[in-house]
Amino acid sequence: MNKLLSSSIREVSRRIYDGAVRPSDICETCVKLTALVKPLNAYVTVTSDVAGEQASDADARQRRNSLLGQLDGIPVAIKDNYCVKGGPTTCASRMLANFSPGYNATVYERLRKRGAVLIGKTNLDEFAMGSGTVDSLYGPTKNLWGSEVLSQFYSYESDGSPINEWKKDAWRIAGGSSGGSAVAVATGTCYAALGSDTGGSTRNPASYCGLIGLKPTYGLVSRYGLIPLLNSMDVPGILARTVDDTVLILNAIAGPDPADPTTVQSEYVPINLPKTIDVSNLRIGIPKEYGVRGISEEVQACWDEVSRHLEEAGASIVPVSLPHTDYSIVCYSVLNRCDVASNLACYDGIEYGHRADEWSSAHELYKKTRSEGFNDVVKGRILVGNYFLLAENYKEYYVKAMKMRRLIAQDFDALWNGNIDLLLTPTTLTEAPTYDEFTQLDNQTQCLIQDHCTQPANMAGLPAINVPIKLSRRGLPLSLQLMAPIFHEQRLLTAAKWIEQTVRFPRLELKDSCLLE
Repeated sequence: MNKLLSSSIREVSRRIYDGAVRPSDICETCVKLTALVKPLNAYVTVTSDVAGEQASDADARQRRNSLLGQLDGIPVAIKDNYCVKGGPTTCASRMLANFSPGYNATVYERLRKRGAVLIGKTNLDEFAMGSGTVDSLYGPTKNLWGSEVLSQFYSYESDGSPINEWKKDAWRIAGGSSGGSAVAVATGTCYAALGSDTGGSTRNPASYCGLIGLKPTYGLVSRYGLIPLLNSMDVPGILARTVDDTVLILNAIAGPDPADPTTVQSEYVPINLPKTIDVSNLRIGIPKEYGVRGISEEVQACWDEVSRHLEEAGASIVPVSLPHTDYSIVCYSVLNRCDVASNLACYDGIEYGHRADEWSSAHELYKKTRSEGFNDVVKGRILVGNYFLLAENYKEYYVKAMKMRRLIAQDFDALWNGNIDLLLTPTTLTEAPTYDEFTQLDNQTQCLIQDHCTQPANMAGLPAINVPIKLSRRGLPLSLQLMAPIFHEQRLLTAAKWIEQTVRFPRLELKDSCLLE
């Protein structure tokens, strides 16, 4: 059973269809594994009772030969900023610590229609504001790689030989803000997880945890039931161990949704990846603005190596420029804070969420509730956002940021119109830093660093994907990012799979002795 936890969704589904394994057996093993890896703090809530019921239903469908597809009986996890009826949805904040929504997010409904089993809700930075999953009400999430828990796993190189020497170090961050989802998948407690991606919050933890991390085109996947951070950039993201698994999840959740008017109205065409991939007809841009100060020698070497692999396979590698990139992170910061100030104004202690115990006026209730309910990071963003939105500041900050956003999008359009098919860049500038290294800088400064390569795709609404490449000298994942024109997920995922097959990133497999049978 342990080896099955590191298998692909397609392989596990085949075993379920063949009757070789029951969904309830897989579910039970995944729940047991959540206890083993609990020190990493991936989950806010492990929904063991819900998972057991859903897996039993899948067992019944298996017996009747009426399974719902390749996701039926497959354990998944969901970031705890998606609404799931009947249980808590906390956003890792005291403000929503006791909030239980009365409806389900569309993406969860669609996974359930395919028979997926919910193992739990995963940890995040409070209200998804961060890039390390260190600012959560429930404490930080720790990266599996380089952790003590990793001793429970084997790691295999592409030729099958075990990597025996691991560099033990102070524990490292998982990335954020979807760090809990990333660690849930990396540890094998689920086969895929949903994150959210506003400035890189799916791709960043995927990079640090050695996973595929997909940010779809804005509007391809419904945001209904996702508690908003930045309305015009929030996108449901997918974390999985393989590109094929990512495609299965995307095909399940994508498409128009009447509950979300920002979704595209045309019917979604499921993606099918070719068995044989030819990249010789691709023109791949290498934007000079992403080779910034602070990029590690090892990440730069990965970037050069994969560029060389693509060129040797016949692809054209083209140096390109995105001239407004340097303004992108500042523009994003302004727009982010403006939306935060607006979206979080509803948390007033009256309708739902935390409410202060002692107050003598509506003004005092509002003040105390928000002071107690939000952490300092959230309160800081609200404060700055309200400043930007003041009548005397609105044109100077918000309007200028919106104009710059248009210029950033036009930079990308110019490349696509100039026959560039994809862009290849770093995802993060380094391997995962230690917690001590990461927290030497404040949340705002870290976001400026961590989101440099990822947030431009959100500014322009583009699909982007993280692909793990190799391990660093310290035995930590190093990754790269691909970006494509809007609604070209087929091209993006096909190229990502070619890279995946070429680099053969090491896989982890759970030891037989580490779970009670």
